[in-house]
Amino acid sequence: MTRVCVFGAGAIGGYLAASLARAGAEVSVIARGPHLAAIQANGLKLRKEGEETTWRVRATDDPGALGAQDYVIVGMKAHAVPAVVDQFAPLLSADTAVVPAVNGLPWWYFHGANTGTALDGTWLESVDPGGRQWKVLGPERAIGCVVYPACDIPEPGVIHHSKGDRFTLGEPDGSDSRRLRLLSEMLIAGGLRAPRKARLRDEIWIKLWGNCSFNPVSALTGASLDVIGHDDACRGLIHAMMVECKAVGEAVGARFGVTIEQRIKGGTDIIGHKPSTRHDVELGRPMEIDPLVSSVQELARRLAVPTPTLDAVATLLRLQGQVLGLYERKPALEAAIQS
Repeated sequence: MTRVCVFGAGAIGGYLAASLARAGAEVSVIARGPHLAAIQANGLKLRKEGEETTWRVRATDDPGALGAQDYVIVGMKAHAVPAVVDQFAPLLSADTAVVPAVNGLPWWYFHGANTGTALDGTWLESVDPGGRQWKVLGPERAIGCVVYPACDIPEPGVIHHSKGDRFTLGEPDGSDSRRLRLLSEMLIAGGLRAPRKARLRDEIWIKLWGNCSFNPVSALTGASLDVIGHDDACRGLIHAMMVECKAVGEAVGARFGVTIEQRIKGGTDIIGHKPSTRHDVELGRPMEIDPLVSSVQELARRLAVPTPTLDAVATLLRLQGQVLGLYERKPALEAAIQS
């Protein structure tokens, strides 16, 4: 039986854990607080399409109690991982694959990338300060994952699925490896869509296109995606940010298979939805800024691509986070993204 640990069984991590349990994997989860206590007492509950199912998975806050895994799926937000990366050690054997199910540019992005730039074989300070994940986890373990479902936790131990069931997967070097195929097959058996893509980085940029534009504008204004997209001035701002983001992505070889207007329409058509960065503000959680916005700025500086609109909005976003106590200044990062 394939052993899978979901490190961070929040909304997305919990959804993956329940789906993998359905597929017959030996699933364990790392969680904490009331959520952990509820899973231990009552199982992991998934509410989807009007039905509730319960999955008995092993739940703990101590990775050392679980032993080595075949796959470790990272369900935490990207900016929270570096602080706890040492805790992954008991879960890792020589063959363990690590699957970051996160938003933004992943820490492994320039492993096996062959972009022809000086960035190949390096990490970004904005997503992996000091290269902690690169050095401790090792980029050779990474399997890429682009996350699309919308889920939340209405009460401890309960995952509520709203929409979406696709988790696109890919190896950093574009190969169709055995471990990639097995993971895809398990997710599909669990009721999800899990296509394998040789050019996963293209899809990462399409997702990031919206994250680096809609997210900060929503965080600053409190407006949902449809309100932003139907406001002419805000739509123009989003368009300008996407032009700049596209130029940065193309500088590292990304291909954008849709137009900017199509991408804006995709966000605008989601009625009433506020992205995760706005939820951080409303719930008083540390804001997910660096993987979604600072990463694009860091790349832009290192590749000499101008991003004046993105820089201006990012300055306001980081100051908002500091004023609210939801974002800490990082001198090393500031030096990396100075224009």
